[in-house]
Amino acid sequence: MRFRGQEYSGRGQTVAIIDSGVNPADPRLAGADLAGFSITMGATSHVLMAADFADEHGHGTEIAAAVRAAAPGARLVCIKIMDAKLRTTADLMAAGIELATRHGAKVINLSLGSTNMGKALLLRETTAMAVEAGAVVLAAAHPKGEPAYPADLPETVGVASHRDCPAEKFYYFPPHRFPAKQWGTLTGKFLAHGYTVTSTGERGVYKGSEIACALLAGRAACLFEAMPNESAPAIVEVLRQAALTPVPEIGYA
Repeated sequence: MRFRGQEYSGRGQTVAIIDSGVNPADPRLAGADLAGFSITMGATSHVLMAADFADEHGHGTEIAAAVRAAAPGARLVCIKIMDAKLRTTADLMAAGIELATRHGAKVINLSLGSTNMGKALLLRETTAMAVEAGAVVLAAAHPKGEPAYPADLPETVGVASHRDCPAEKFYYFPPHRFPAKQWGTLTGKFLAHGYTVTSTGERGVYKGSEIACALLAGRAACLFEAMPNESAPAIVEVLRQAALTPVPEIGYA
């Protein structure tokens, strides 16, 4: 990522990817500084950790590849909370955020979310804890614009997607400019292109907000490298300043 006349790769930064695990053998991750573990919820509601973080679905691997495409020098910590059918719970999301914070992640990526409003407070508590510890938490918005958590929490960087967004640019929708009655839950979110990255570095399949979130997470890691003494809110503000402001006619899908 080019910033203030210099190139940055996210070197020295840790990005936590809370997802379905990762396949280290994927060619797009060759040479990556990669670590991880899996967590499950025990019968007594205690978090159980294991060393195996193999991706049974492929989703987490795509997310990791997108993060690495934007920040090839960053260390990736993959926290597996989903099975082969991408099933998980808001409790595991919250546990993943907390564990990522404890492992020193400056950027925490969740290319997933929950529509369960009853779990919003739990997710907000753990997200706020991560931000207070100096991390930026990014989460994918609902693909249909419906409320989803943690993307719609004020402490989180919510990321939506649009097919017409160019790969090298992204947008920000200021809430004061686009009222909620006009844009629904899109206000206050970043908007990026959301295409996967192929093994040759070219644009692949459109995956929407999930990949868009990962690409923006990589940019955040690069900004932490460029400004190591800045706080998490300051990094988010720089992202906003670097983003374009769209006009309503762009649409949302």
